[in-house]
Amino acid sequence: MEKQQLLKDGADEIPSSHRKVSALNCVDLSCPDIQQSVSLLKQACLDCGFFYVVNHGISQEFMDQVFSEKKRFFELPLAEKLKVLRNENYRGYTPVLDELLDPDNQVHGDYKEGYYIGVEVPEGDPQAEKPFYGKNVWPAADLLPGWRQTMERFHKEALEVTRAVARIIALALDLEADFFDRPEMLGQPIAIMRLLRYGAQISDPTKGIFGAGAHSDYGLITLLATDDIYALQICKDKNAQPQVWEYVAPLKGAFIVNLGDMLERWSNCIFRSTLHRVVANGQERYSIAYFVEPSHDCVVECLPTCKSEKNPPKFPPIKCGTYLSHRYKDTHSDLNTYKEHQA
Repeated sequence: MEKQQLLKDGADEIPSSHRKVSALNCVDLSCPDIQQSVSLLKQACLDCGFFYVVNHGISQEFMDQVFSEKKRFFELPLAEKLKVLRNENYRGYTPVLDELLDPDNQVHGDYKEGYYIGVEVPEGDPQAEKPFYGKNVWPAADLLPGWRQTMERFHKEALEVTRAVARIIALALDLEADFFDRPEMLGQPIAIMRLLRYGAQISDPTKGIFGAGAHSDYGLITLLATDDIYALQICKDKNAQPQVWEYVAPLKGAFIVNLGDMLERWSNCIFRSTLHRVVANGQERYSIAYFVEPSHDCVVECLPTCKSEKNPPKFPPIKCGTYLSHRYKDTHSDLNTYKEHQA
């Protein structure tokens, strides 16, 4: 699919002040020419760390159902949503302003609310004691019948899409295709699905008001499904002054995929983890971010294909669970701040 074609649908609806739209490569998971897919993905990872994935196996009908079910939850009264407030393992509801992604430039937290769903680990399992694992928090079944089943199915199907993308990434890094399929990596991943709703506020970067502040994702790979509202922006060169921000066009039926900081560390900065933010234009917006990382005990260190005498490792080895825990704690509110609302 040509880049220009991706920008046609809805591009005329962008206000004139928002016309700078990034042209991203598109990877077709049904394409029989794997080398073409590797080439497109590799160029995207070297250039900006963002690309589209199409023909990924999740039907549009089911994607529409997930978005409809997600909206049902966010339309509940705040008191009901606070009954499933996120816990220490990042499962459950996150209120508006709970997350502060860019403290240097934001006046308040992000003007979004969310809902975390992770890999279900039963009580009593030793893994359940680790951060980001454990049992999920669910709304009452009589309040939202079928909601849990829909979200669990999407979580499972999105993980398979991520594994397919990871195999192409491995080939692009001159590794074996199944490199990331190992048990300590995506064999037992930390996979966090986050339902997101941005309210009808208008962002104002000059005043430090954002739907989501500028940040790069923490982990390995992120899949993003969005509605048709233009709001996501990327900055390909975070060191540029002034920074140049470009919109990412929504593409129906596609995932927008981006790389996280962990893959940037793994690849010794050869592949890019790119700054992005959400600048709301007064329209309500829904999206689903699906973050996939290796297991807690996976040691992230420079890949053998990404270092040399002239390009030695830039980062020390670190365990995935340790790295993620620090990053999440730094950006989320203390849960004690919500106790008075739960009484």
